[in-house]
Amino acid sequence: MKFFQNAWWVVVAAVIGQIVSSGPLLQFSFGVFLKPLADEFGADRATLSFAVLVAFTAIGFSSLAVGRLIDRYGIRLVVLSAIVLFALSVAALGLSPSSPYAFIALYGIAGLFGAGQSPPPYAKAVAASFDTRRGLALGIAMTGVGLGAILLPQLAQFLIANMGWRNAYIALSIVILVIAFPVVYLLLRDPVAAIQTKKEGEIAGVTGKEAVRSPQFWFMIAVFFALVCVSAGVIAHIVPILTDRGISAQVAAGAISAAGAALIVGRLGAGYLLDRIFAPYVAFIFVFLSIVGLGLLLLPATPGLAIAATICIGLALGAEVDLIGFMIPRYFGFRSFGEIYGYMFSAFTFGSGLGPFAMGLSFSLTGSYTIAIIGLGAALLLSSLLFLLLGPYRYNHLVRSDFTTPVGLKIEVQNDR
Repeated sequence: MKFFQNAWWVVVAAVIGQIVSSGPLLQFSFGVFLKPLADEFGADRATLSFAVLVAFTAIGFSSLAVGRLIDRYGIRLVVLSAIVLFALSVAALGLSPSSPYAFIALYGIAGLFGAGQSPPPYAKAVAASFDTRRGLALGIAMTGVGLGAILLPQLAQFLIANMGWRNAYIALSIVILVIAFPVVYLLLRDPVAAIQTKKEGEIAGVTGKEAVRSPQFWFMIAVFFALVCVSAGVIAHIVPILTDRGISAQVAAGAISAAGAALIVGRLGAGYLLDRIFAPYVAFIFVFLSIVGLGLLLLPATPGLAIAATICIGLALGAEVDLIGFMIPRYFGFRSFGEIYGYMFSAFTFGSGLGPFAMGLSFSLTGSYTIAIIGLGAALLLSSLLFLLLGPYRYNHLVRSDFTTPVGLKIEVQNDR
């Protein structure tokens, strides 16, 4: 089957698999379910929204285990198992007892299993299949989350309108299985041979423990954590930020849409640049864009500035996952890619929760978001300087190799050898 003898099919699997991943379903689709849930449980929105924090805290901790599992047992086995368990946990949401706390607990369980149906395993599969085009491949692969963020809320709204929220969750669980499982089974691979060094066939790279002891690891953690705090915090509060300053609700909603589109562009743009420019420089560009976005939010509000600010921040958020997936193999190799990515993705998910909390706390204490915007911007600017201390790449090239899928598809690794 020569038609499939290309590593870009791994990218196809990653895009399609991530359309129905934990982020689009548990985060971006949650708002569609919020009113029906409030009516069903008689609970306020703040209580129900706690479910998202619980789920992403669970994803953060579970990602640590998922990273080690994919290093030990392989990508395919872990992802296929996670797809089934995640789908079952989503179906369980539709069977929740009529208690908001039971629903929150079930949402946390969905997050626990959703860690395996999230970017880290897909990023490893794609990164290990490419060398000179790794950045572009990662950028395209990670757009699956953005596509899911656009499509799944619309599908969820349609399902709720026609069959109610309980049956909608059950239907979405079937969608997860039907879309993700066959594609992952056929096309997502463990290209172990592609990530070996020439010496004695050993896998290039450091162990997770060795990575954690290196300053480069903590430099990356600091910047990525600060960047997602800014991006997630602003996007979560952008509607009240703008409407409090006289911007119409329609324009504020348009700003969110602009941020979503910018996220996809950021992922593609970062991937393109990473193949051509030293990664810390690319990272600094997108950090600078985020800081510009924060600065625009401090100026007198106009519709144009509102859209520009959210675009800048959306671009930075979109680039972040690309940067993590690209920089880990360049600085730490592939030996413990999953474990190291799990650590960094955990910081990413915790920042996704802390940023919105910090913004909300600022408003509760001062009646304004200004202090949080300035504080987060300063922290991001200072942490970004750490990129200048990373030094040159330690692992530059892969060894050319082919690998064959269990169903007989021979995949060619894309590199420059």
